[in-house]
Amino acid sequence: MTAFDIAIVVLLPFIGTVLGASSALFLGQKIAQKMQNTLLGFASGVMVAAAVWSLLIPAITATENIGGIAWLPAAIGFLVGIAFMLLLDAFTPHLHVNSSVPEGFPSLLRKSTMLMLAVTLHNIPEGMAVGVVLAGAISGQVDMTMAAAISLALGIALQNMPEGAIISLPLRSQGFSRKKALGFGVLSGIVEPMSAVVTILLIEYLIGIFPYLLAFAAGAMIYVVVEELIPSSHSGEHSNLSTIGFAIGFVAMMILDVALG
Repeated sequence: MTAFDIAIVVLLPFIGTVLGASSALFLGQKIAQKMQNTLLGFASGVMVAAAVWSLLIPAITATENIGGIAWLPAAIGFLVGIAFMLLLDAFTPHLHVNSSVPEGFPSLLRKSTMLMLAVTLHNIPEGMAVGVVLAGAISGQVDMTMAAAISLALGIALQNMPEGAIISLPLRSQGFSRKKALGFGVLSGIVEPMSAVVTILLIEYLIGIFPYLLAFAAGAMIYVVVEELIPSSHSGEHSNLSTIGFAIGFVAMMILDVALG
């Protein structure tokens, strides 16, 4: 496993975000509601499947291998991950794309900055998830493979592509230039490789609680799905399309994880 291989896996989710955000350069100012619901549903399905197959199940297996109570670290880590994202969401000033009411602590931040912070918050757990799995594979001290890290990174990159488009295109309709909409989409994704790298650097000190870390990342990802992606995917009419998108995304990520992991 070379440094180049590790860098590619770390950057894959970010590349997916950049590709999706680049749609702001050549598409119109908004995406059709039907398509948006479908893509958000797809992204939700991918993230839920990734949380289950790539994070929670390995957390349970890792605990079984060391003779612990199989479900305990998974349950605790999952709930702490939910609580962590809940606190970030409650205290960080941010503004969702389809909302006019800021959330978090009151601030004097510009609207554009709060829009970017909202997306950045949701990208943190994805980078953490890739970092935890990749760190486990690098350490060699747990039953985690490079193939598992690659499948998770590919799955997140896949769901980041439509997510990046859904982020950048609405900014165009709010008066942002093509380049600025792209820039905000790209900046929101930088947190993914950053959080992955931080996790990898700290794994030497955290390897003893590896199952908890896997479940923590899963909880953080599920928080994003339940709090933001699924509600947004049911806006307007044709919410059944989001359900279809969810099913396709879930199955695609499940197949990817089982086939490569």
